Amino acid sequence: MKWGMHQNSLFAVLLRSPWWVSLLLTLAIFAGLRLVIPWYYAAFGTLPIFIIGLVAAWRQLRAPSAEKIVTALDVLRGMNWDAFSNLLEEGFRRDGYAVERLGGAQADFELTKAGRKSLVACKRWKAARTGVEPLRELKAAGETREAGECVYVLAGDLSEQARSFAAQNRIRLLEGAELVLLARNA
Repeated sequence: MKWGMHQNSLFAVLLRSPWWVSLLLTLAIFAGLRLVIPWYYAAFGTLPIFIIGLVAAWRQLRAPSAEKIVTALDVLRGMNWDAFSNLLEEGFRRDGYAVERLGGAQADFELTKAGRKSLVACKRWKAARTGVEPLRELKAAGETREAGECVYVLAGDLSEQARSFAAQNRIRLLEGAELVLLARNA
């Protein structure tokens, strides 16, 4: 059974929103509840939203600025394959994955965590604009190797058609700030 938060749930939306949105919502709900119940029940009732606000604040505090992301992506694009793949492998291991390098053209890494297998393709990370074909190859490799998830790594841009293909086929895109955080030096 897969445990996770639905991406359109209130908590997921609040996690993606600025932290102060959760704080304002907490205060508004607290004020409304305070009219009908004692303050300690109202505080307890708003505690989950307050905690989500703290988590959002922590994530936003740790997230690199847009300027740092652009600089880091330029550095990543300037790396050769060996250095880039070593950084990714180290990042995945740091996140708790068992990493196996694959020699095929369709996928570069096979990740395993908690019995769940993921395929990662990243050899075209430098491309200024990527089309659908590498995503189709990754999807085919994922079906062949019975992977639960496919991840495509890119430091450039993805065509609208490719982005749509990735969404339709549940291919996770590892790009921007998420890529920079994964590839940071240990």
